[in-house]
Amino acid sequence: MPYIFQHSDDDATGIAKKELEAAYQRAGRVWNIVRIMTINGYVLREAMHLYGAVMFGESPLTRAQREMLATVVSRKNRCHY
Repeated sequence: MPYIFQHSDDDATGIAKKELEAAYQRAGRVWNIVRIMTINGYVLREAMHLYGAVMFGESPLTRAQREMLATVVSRKNRCHY
C-alpha cells in the first residue's frame, strides 16, 4: 500500500495548522482527504475554497442535489468516502 506523509495535529504549522483547526470546527474531526493534503498547506487551503464554492456557492442545483451528485460519482469511482 502506498504511503503519503501526513502532518499530525501537533506538528502541522502555518496554513496547514489553520486548515486542520477549521476542519475540527466544521466537522468535529479531520477527514483523511483533508489530512492527506497537510503536506502542502497552500494546496489544502485552495482545495477547501474550491469545495466551498462547489458545494455552497451560487448554483442552479440545490445543496441536496450537489450532495447526491457527489455520492453518485464517488460510488461510480468505487470511492468509499
